[in-house]
Amino acid sequence: MEFLNEYRLCGLVTGICTFFIIGLFHPVVIRAEYHWGAKCWWIFLALGITGAGASLYAENILVSSLCGVFAFSSFWSIKELFEQEERVKKGWFPRNPKRRYRF
Repeated sequence: MEFLNEYRLCGLVTGICTFFIIGLFHPVVIRAEYHWGAKCWWIFLALGITGAGASLYAENILVSSLCGVFAFSSFWSIKELFEQEERVKKGWFPRNPKRRYRF
């Protein structure tokens, strides 16, 4: 951590990690909707609450920031999960043949 502070790289590392965290959630939302539908939204809520709590308790600013990014990416994924369900309904994404759909 001292290396990051000494060379003022903390912001850059935070940005790169944020990019990867947000990028990770995109395929996770698609897969979650494919396998379980929008009814798994509570998992993202639990992840978000856990990440927010970890952000409050982390003493390191980098870890705290990344936990906050993870938390709010989880919260945003709840919205995206329901939107993904609509995309499947419109035929933009494939339906899971092993699942029953409400529509």
